[in-house]
Amino acid sequence: MAWNEPGGNGKNHDPWSGGGDKNPGGGKRGGEQGPPDLDEALQKLQDRLNGLFGGKGSGGSSGGASGGHKGSFSLVGIVAVLALVVWGAMGFYTVDQQERGVVLRLGKFHSTVNPGLQWNPPLIDEVTKVNVTRVRIHDHRALMLTEDENIVDVDISVQYIAENPEFFMLRVRSPEESLAQASEAALRQVVGGSEMNSILTEGRQVMAIAVQERLQRHMDTYETGLRIAGVNVRNAQAPSQVQDAFDDVIKAREDEQRSKNEAEAYANSVVPEARGIAQRMLEESNAYREEVVARANGESQRFLALLSEYKTQPEVMRERLYIDMMQAVLSNNPKVLMDMEGGNNMMFLPLDKLMEGRASNPAAGSSRSSSDANLRQLNDQMADQLRSRSSQPSNLREGR
Repeated sequence: MAWNEPGGNGKNHDPWSGGGDKNPGGGKRGGEQGPPDLDEALQKLQDRLNGLFGGKGSGGSSGGASGGHKGSFSLVGIVAVLALVVWGAMGFYTVDQQERGVVLRLGKFHSTVNPGLQWNPPLIDEVTKVNVTRVRIHDHRALMLTEDENIVDVDISVQYIAENPEFFMLRVRSPEESLAQASEAALRQVVGGSEMNSILTEGRQVMAIAVQERLQRHMDTYETGLRIAGVNVRNAQAPSQVQDAFDDVIKAREDEQRSKNEAEAYANSVVPEARGIAQRMLEESNAYREEVVARANGESQRFLALLSEYKTQPEVMRERLYIDMMQAVLSNNPKVLMDMEGGNNMMFLPLDKLMEGRASNPAAGSSRSSSDANLRQLNDQMADQLRSRSSQPSNLREGR
Protein backbone atom coordinates (compact mmCIF):
# COMPACT_ATOMS: atom_id res chain seq x y z
CA MET A 1 0.00 0.00 0.00
CA ALA A 2 1.28 3.42 -0.83
CA TRP A 3 2.11 5.81 1.93
CA ASN A 4 -0.59 8.22 0.89
CA GLU A 5 -3.40 5.66 0.43
CA PRO A 6 -6.56 6.07 2.60
CA GLY A 7 -6.56 4.07 5.81
CA GLY A 8 -2.87 3.58 5.75
CA ASN A 9 -0.40 4.79 8.43
CA GLY A 10 1.15 7.31 6.20
CA LYS A 11 3.18 9.14 8.83
CA ASN A 12 5.29 6.13 9.44
CA HIS A 13 6.09 5.80 5.75
CA ASP A 14 6.55 9.47 4.82
CA PRO A 15 10.19 9.79 3.72
CA TRP A 16 10.13 13.56 4.25
CA SER A 17 8.76 13.38 7.77
CA GLY A 18 11.02 13.84 10.80
CA GLY A 19 9.06 11.49 13.02
CA GLY A 20 10.90 8.30 12.19
CA ASP A 21 12.49 6.05 14.81
CA LYS A 22 15.96 6.85 16.13
CA ASN A 23 18.78 4.38 16.40
CA PRO A 24 20.12 3.41 19.83
CA GLY A 25 23.08 5.67 19.43
CA GLY A 26 20.89 8.75 19.22
CA GLY A 27 21.49 9.25 15.48
CA LYS A 28 18.91 9.17 12.83
CA ARG A 29 18.33 6.31 10.46
CA GLY A 30 20.45 5.85 7.43
CA GLY A 31 17.76 7.18 5.14
CA GLU A 32 17.45 10.49 7.01
CA GLN A 33 19.46 13.57 5.75
CA GLY A 34 19.29 15.98 8.75
CA PRO A 35 22.36 17.90 10.18
CA PRO A 36 24.64 16.18 12.79
CA ASP A 37 24.21 16.84 16.50
CA LEU A 38 26.91 19.40 17.61
CA ASP A 39 26.55 18.70 21.31
CA GLU A 40 27.06 15.01 20.70
CA ALA A 41 30.25 15.64 18.68
CA LEU A 42 31.72 17.87 21.44
CA GLN A 43 30.84 15.29 24.05
CA LYS A 44 32.70 12.59 22.13
CA LEU A 45 35.79 14.80 21.77
CA GLN A 46 35.75 15.52 25.51
CA ASP A 47 35.45 11.82 26.33
CA ARG A 48 38.47 11.02 24.17
CA LEU A 49 40.61 13.77 25.75
CA ASN A 50 39.62 12.65 29.25
CA GLY A 51 40.58 9.11 28.37
CA LEU A 52 43.91 10.36 27.00
CA PHE A 53 44.80 12.30 30.19
CA GLY A 54 43.38 9.75 32.68
CA GLY A 55 39.91 11.22 33.24
CA LYS A 56 36.54 9.48 33.14
CA GLY A 57 33.84 9.75 30.50
CA SER A 58 30.67 11.74 30.96
CA GLY A 59 28.48 8.57 31.03
CA GLY A 60 26.46 9.53 27.98
CA SER A 61 24.02 12.29 27.47
CA SER A 62 22.16 11.28 30.60
CA GLY A 63 24.93 12.51 32.94
CA GLY A 64 24.23 15.28 35.42
CA ALA A 65 24.99 18.96 35.03
CA SER A 66 28.05 18.73 37.33
CA GLY A 67 29.67 16.19 35.00
CA GLY A 68 29.24 18.60 32.03
CA HIS A 69 30.85 21.52 33.88
CA LYS A 70 33.77 19.34 35.02
CA GLY A 71 34.41 18.26 31.42
CA SER A 72 34.35 21.86 30.22
CA PHE A 73 36.97 22.89 32.82
CA SER A 74 39.23 19.98 31.84
CA LEU A 75 39.10 20.96 28.18
CA VAL A 76 40.02 24.57 28.96
CA GLY A 77 42.98 23.42 31.07
CA ILE A 78 44.30 21.18 28.33
CA VAL A 79 44.05 23.94 25.79
CA ALA A 80 45.84 26.29 28.19
CA VAL A 81 48.67 23.79 28.73
CA LEU A 82 49.08 23.27 25.01
CA ALA A 83 49.14 27.02 24.41
CA LEU A 84 51.74 27.42 27.17
CA VAL A 85 53.96 24.76 25.62
CA VAL A 86 53.73 26.34 22.20
CA TRP A 87 54.41 29.78 23.70
CA GLY A 88 57.50 28.50 25.53
CA ALA A 89 58.83 26.73 22.43
CA MET A 90 58.55 29.95 20.46
CA GLY A 91 61.03 31.64 22.83
CA PHE A 92 64.08 29.56 21.84
CA TYR A 93 66.53 30.99 19.30
CA THR A 94 70.23 30.86 18.43
CA VAL A 95 72.77 33.65 18.01
CA ASP A 96 75.70 33.09 15.62
CA GLN A 97 79.32 33.62 16.60
CA GLN A 98 79.51 36.83 14.53
CA GLU A 99 76.32 38.27 16.06
CA ARG A 100 75.02 39.76 19.27
CA GLY A 101 71.35 39.93 20.27
CA VAL A 102 69.72 43.12 21.52
CA VAL A 103 66.76 42.28 23.80
CA LEU A 104 63.86 44.74 24.17
CA ARG A 105 61.36 43.89 26.91
CA LEU A 106 58.05 45.63 26.33
CA GLY A 107 59.82 48.08 24.04
CA LYS A 108 62.62 48.98 26.50
CA PHE A 109 66.24 47.83 26.36
CA HIS A 110 66.80 44.84 28.62
CA SER A 111 70.13 43.18 27.79
CA THR A 112 72.58 42.06 25.12
CA VAL A 113 72.92 38.31 24.60
CA ASN A 114 76.03 36.48 23.42
CA PRO A 115 76.35 33.73 20.80
CA GLY A 116 74.70 30.38 21.51
CA LEU A 117 71.25 28.96 22.28
CA GLN A 118 69.12 31.55 24.06
CA TRP A 119 65.56 31.84 25.37
CA ASN A 120 63.43 34.88 25.91
CA PRO A 121 59.71 35.05 26.61
CA PRO A 122 57.96 35.54 23.27
CA LEU A 123 55.45 38.31 22.75
CA ILE A 124 57.13 40.08 25.69
CA ASP A 125 60.74 40.32 24.57
CA GLU A 126 61.84 41.35 21.10
CA VAL A 127 65.31 40.17 20.03
CA THR A 128 67.23 41.85 17.18
CA LYS A 129 70.46 40.24 15.96
CA VAL A 130 73.33 42.53 14.96
CA ASN A 131 76.45 41.35 13.13
CA VAL A 132 79.41 42.86 14.99
CA THR A 133 82.22 41.45 12.81
CA ARG A 134 81.10 42.20 9.25
CA VAL A 135 82.98 45.11 7.69
CA ARG A 136 80.58 47.50 6.05
CA ILE A 137 81.67 50.00 3.39
CA HIS A 138 80.47 53.52 2.73
CA ASP A 139 81.69 55.40 -0.36
CA HIS A 140 81.73 59.18 -0.51
CA ARG A 141 82.79 61.55 -3.27
CA ALA A 142 82.61 65.35 -3.44
CA LEU A 143 84.23 68.51 -4.81
CA MET A 144 86.03 70.43 -2.07
CA LEU A 145 88.02 73.63 -1.62
CA THR A 146 91.63 73.35 -0.45
CA GLU A 147 93.67 75.67 1.74
CA ASP A 148 95.32 77.31 -1.28
CA GLU A 149 91.88 78.02 -2.83
CA ASN A 150 91.87 75.20 -5.38
CA ILE A 151 89.09 72.73 -6.07
CA VAL A 152 89.74 68.98 -5.90
CA ASP A 153 87.56 65.97 -6.58
CA VAL A 154 88.06 63.48 -3.70
CA ASP A 155 86.67 59.95 -3.59
CA ILE A 156 87.04 58.01 -0.32
CA SER A 157 85.90 54.62 0.98
CA VAL A 158 85.04 54.26 4.69
CA GLN A 159 85.14 50.81 6.30
CA TYR A 160 83.25 50.47 9.59
CA ILE A 161 81.97 47.83 12.07
CA ALA A 162 78.91 47.85 14.36
CA GLU A 163 80.99 47.37 17.52
CA ASN A 164 78.32 48.31 20.09
CA PRO A 165 74.98 46.70 19.14
CA GLU A 166 73.00 48.58 21.81
CA PHE A 167 74.10 51.99 20.55
CA PHE A 168 73.79 50.86 16.94
CA MET A 169 70.14 49.81 17.43
CA LEU A 170 68.81 52.35 19.92
CA ARG A 171 70.86 55.55 20.23
CA VAL A 172 70.67 56.80 16.63
CA ARG A 173 67.75 56.42 14.26
CA SER A 174 69.94 55.84 11.19
CA PRO A 175 73.65 55.18 11.92
CA GLU A 176 74.50 54.89 8.21
CA GLU A 177 73.05 58.32 7.47
CA SER A 178 74.91 59.80 10.43
CA LEU A 179 78.10 58.19 9.12
CA ALA A 180 77.59 59.73 5.67
CA GLN A 181 77.11 63.22 7.09
CA ALA A 182 80.05 62.85 9.47
CA SER A 183 82.25 61.62 6.60
CA GLU A 184 81.38 64.71 4.61
CA ALA A 185 82.22 66.99 7.52
CA ALA A 186 85.50 65.26 8.44
CA LEU A 187 86.69 65.17 4.83
CA ARG A 188 85.96 68.86 4.27
CA GLN A 189 87.83 69.78 7.45
CA VAL A 190 90.94 67.86 6.43
CA VAL A 191 90.91 68.96 2.77
CA GLY A 192 90.25 72.57 3.77
CA GLY A 193 93.44 72.54 5.85
CA SER A 194 95.67 70.97 3.18
CA GLU A 195 97.23 72.22 -0.02
CA MET A 196 96.25 70.83 -3.37
CA ASN A 197 99.76 69.63 -4.22
CA SER A 198 99.87 67.53 -1.06
CA ILE A 199 96.45 66.01 -1.71
CA LEU A 200 97.24 65.07 -5.30
CA THR A 201 100.69 63.58 -4.61
CA GLU A 202 102.26 62.18 -1.46
CA GLY A 203 99.74 63.55 1.09
CA ARG A 204 96.94 61.04 0.46
CA GLN A 205 97.92 58.65 3.23
CA VAL A 206 98.26 61.46 5.75
CA MET A 207 94.86 62.79 4.70
CA ALA A 208 93.25 59.35 5.09
CA ILE A 209 94.61 58.97 8.63
CA ALA A 210 93.39 62.43 9.61
CA VAL A 211 89.89 61.77 8.20
CA GLN A 212 89.69 58.46 10.08
CA GLU A 213 90.59 60.08 13.40
CA ARG A 214 88.08 62.91 12.99
CA LEU A 215 85.34 60.56 11.82
CA GLN A 216 85.85 58.23 14.80
CA ARG A 217 85.52 61.18 17.18
CA HIS A 218 82.25 62.14 15.52
CA MET A 219 80.91 58.57 15.82
CA ASP A 220 81.82 58.44 19.51
CA THR A 221 80.13 61.79 20.13
CA TYR A 222 76.93 60.72 18.36
CA GLU A 223 76.99 57.31 20.18
CA THR A 224 76.32 55.41 16.97
CA GLY A 225 78.17 52.29 18.16
CA LEU A 226 80.30 52.26 14.99
CA ARG A 227 84.06 51.73 14.88
CA ILE A 228 85.91 53.07 11.84
CA ALA A 229 88.15 50.27 10.60
CA GLY A 230 89.86 52.32 7.89
CA VAL A 231 89.59 55.13 5.37
CA ASN A 232 91.02 54.75 1.86
CA VAL A 233 91.46 57.64 -0.56
CA ARG A 234 90.57 55.92 -3.81
CA ASN A 235 91.05 58.95 -6.02
CA ALA A 236 92.02 62.59 -5.67
CA GLN A 237 92.25 64.73 -8.76
CA ALA A 238 91.47 68.12 -10.16
CA PRO A 239 88.06 68.78 -11.72
CA SER A 240 87.59 67.31 -15.18
CA GLN A 241 87.52 70.77 -16.77
CA VAL A 242 91.16 71.44 -15.83
CA GLN A 243 92.44 67.87 -15.57
CA ASP A 244 94.65 68.14 -18.68
CA ALA A 245 96.51 71.16 -17.29
CA PHE A 246 97.09 69.43 -13.97
CA ASP A 247 98.33 66.32 -15.76
CA ASP A 248 100.94 68.46 -17.50
CA VAL A 249 101.99 69.96 -14.17
CA ILE A 250 102.30 66.56 -12.58
CA LYS A 251 104.33 65.30 -15.53
CA ALA A 252 106.67 68.29 -15.27
CA ARG A 253 107.18 67.59 -11.57
CA GLU A 254 107.93 63.96 -12.30
CA ASP A 255 110.48 65.02 -14.93
CA GLU A 256 112.03 67.38 -12.40
CA GLN A 257 112.30 64.63 -9.82
CA ARG A 258 113.79 62.26 -12.38
CA SER A 259 116.40 64.86 -13.36
CA LYS A 260 117.29 65.37 -9.71
CA ASN A 261 117.69 61.64 -9.22
CA GLU A 262 119.93 61.38 -12.28
CA ALA A 263 122.03 64.32 -11.07
CA GLU A 264 122.39 62.77 -7.64
CA ALA A 265 123.41 59.45 -9.20
CA TYR A 266 126.03 61.20 -11.35
CA ALA A 267 127.31 63.13 -8.33
CA ASN A 268 127.55 59.93 -6.33
CA SER A 269 129.68 58.40 -9.06
CA VAL A 270 131.90 61.44 -9.82
CA VAL A 271 132.50 62.92 -6.38
CA PRO A 272 134.14 59.79 -4.88
CA GLU A 273 136.37 59.50 -7.95
CA ALA A 274 137.35 63.17 -7.70
CA ARG A 275 138.05 62.77 -4.02
CA GLY A 276 140.24 59.78 -4.79
CA ILE A 277 142.19 61.76 -7.40
CA ALA A 278 142.59 64.65 -4.98
CA GLN A 279 143.83 62.31 -2.28
CA ARG A 280 146.29 60.74 -4.71
CA MET A 281 147.60 64.18 -5.70
CA LEU A 282 148.05 65.06 -2.05
CA GLU A 283 149.95 61.85 -1.46
CA GLU A 284 152.11 62.46 -4.52
CA SER A 285 152.82 66.05 -3.45
CA ASN A 286 153.75 64.86 0.02
CA ALA A 287 156.03 62.26 -1.49
CA TYR A 288 157.61 64.86 -3.82
CA ARG A 289 158.13 67.18 -0.87
CA GLU A 290 159.80 64.44 1.11
CA GLU A 291 161.94 63.58 -1.91
CA VAL A 292 163.02 67.19 -2.49
CA VAL A 293 163.75 67.72 1.17
CA ALA A 294 165.74 64.52 1.32
CA ARG A 295 167.66 65.41 -1.84
CA ALA A 296 168.40 68.89 -0.51
CA ASN A 297 169.59 67.43 2.76
CA GLY A 298 171.79 65.01 0.83
CA GLU A 299 173.20 67.78 -1.35
CA SER A 300 173.92 69.93 1.66
CA GLN A 301 175.66 67.07 3.38
CA ARG A 302 177.67 66.42 0.22
CA PHE A 303 178.56 70.09 -0.07
CA LEU A 304 179.73 70.19 3.53
CA ALA A 305 181.84 67.11 2.93
CA LEU A 306 183.40 68.67 -0.20
CA LEU A 307 183.94 71.88 1.69
CA SER A 308 186.00 70.14 4.31
CA GLU A 309 188.11 68.49 1.58
CA TYR A 310 188.40 71.75 -0.34
CA LYS A 311 189.89 73.44 2.69
CA THR A 312 192.68 70.87 2.79
CA GLN A 313 193.29 70.53 -1.01
CA PRO A 314 191.81 73.55 -2.77
CA GLU A 315 193.51 73.15 -6.18
CA VAL A 316 192.74 69.49 -6.55
CA MET A 317 189.13 69.94 -5.48
CA ARG A 318 188.72 72.91 -7.86
CA GLU A 319 189.80 70.83 -10.85
CA ARG A 320 187.74 67.88 -9.72
CA LEU A 321 184.64 69.96 -9.44
CA TYR A 322 185.27 71.45 -12.88
CA ILE A 323 185.68 68.02 -14.47
CA ASP A 324 182.51 66.70 -12.81
CA MET A 325 180.56 69.70 -14.01
CA MET A 326 181.79 69.38 -17.58
CA GLN A 327 180.96 65.70 -17.57
CA ALA A 328 177.46 66.40 -16.29
CA VAL A 329 176.92 69.06 -18.99
CA LEU A 330 178.42 67.23 -21.93
CA SER A 331 176.84 63.88 -21.08
CA ASN A 332 173.42 65.29 -21.98
CA ASN A 333 174.65 66.73 -25.30
CA PRO A 334 174.15 64.41 -28.33
CA LYS A 335 177.08 66.05 -30.13
CA VAL A 336 180.70 65.53 -29.13
CA LEU A 337 183.54 67.96 -29.89
CA MET A 338 187.09 66.68 -29.56
CA ASP A 339 190.19 68.87 -29.47
CA MET A 340 192.86 67.17 -31.52
CA GLU A 341 196.34 67.38 -30.08
CA GLY A 342 198.75 69.53 -32.07
CA GLY A 343 196.15 71.25 -34.18
CA ASN A 344 193.32 73.76 -34.16
CA ASN A 345 190.75 71.48 -35.81
CA MET A 346 187.82 70.12 -33.81
CA MET A 347 186.44 66.69 -34.49
CA PHE A 348 182.60 66.52 -34.60
CA LEU A 349 180.90 63.21 -33.81
CA PRO A 350 177.11 63.10 -34.63
CA LEU A 351 176.17 60.76 -31.85
CA ASP A 352 172.49 61.67 -32.19
CA LYS A 353 172.44 60.45 -35.78
CA LEU A 354 174.24 57.29 -34.80
CA MET A 355 171.70 56.60 -32.07
CA GLU A 356 168.79 57.24 -34.45
CA GLY A 357 170.33 54.85 -36.95
CA ARG A 358 170.56 52.18 -34.31
CA ALA A 359 166.92 52.71 -33.34
CA SER A 360 165.69 52.66 -36.99
CA ASN A 361 167.64 49.50 -37.88
CA PRO A 362 167.24 47.03 -35.02
CA ALA A 363 167.98 44.06 -37.30
CA ALA A 364 171.59 45.08 -37.80
CA GLY A 365 172.84 42.98 -34.91
CA SER A 366 176.31 42.46 -36.26
CA SER A 367 177.08 46.16 -36.70
CA ARG A 368 175.61 47.01 -33.26
CA SER A 369 178.51 45.44 -31.38
CA SER A 370 181.08 47.29 -33.50
CA SER A 371 179.29 50.58 -32.99
CA ASP A 372 179.25 50.02 -29.25
CA ALA A 373 182.95 49.33 -29.33
CA ASN A 374 183.59 52.53 -31.28
CA LEU A 375 181.58 54.52 -28.79
CA ARG A 376 183.50 53.02 -25.89
CA GLN A 377 186.76 53.88 -27.65
CA LEU A 378 185.63 57.46 -28.18
CA ASN A 379 184.68 57.73 -24.56
CA ASP A 380 188.07 56.49 -23.52
CA GLN A 381 189.75 59.01 -25.79
CA MET A 382 187.65 61.80 -24.32
CA ALA A 383 188.53 60.70 -20.83
CA ASP A 384 192.27 60.74 -21.75
CA GLN A 385 191.94 64.20 -23.21
CA LEU A 386 190.24 65.44 -20.07
CA ARG A 387 192.86 63.89 -17.85
CA SER A 388 195.66 65.42 -19.94
CA ARG A 389 194.03 68.83 -19.73
CA SER A 390 193.49 68.55 -16.03
CA SER A 391 197.20 69.05 -15.53
CA GLN A 392 197.00 72.49 -17.26
CA PRO A 393 194.32 74.50 -15.52
CA SER A 394 195.13 77.81 -17.23
CA ASN A 395 194.82 76.27 -20.68
CA LEU A 396 191.51 74.67 -19.81
CA ARG A 397 190.19 78.03 -18.67
CA GLU A 398 191.28 79.60 -21.93
CA GLY A 399 189.61 76.78 -23.86
CA ARG A 400 186.33 77.46 -22.03
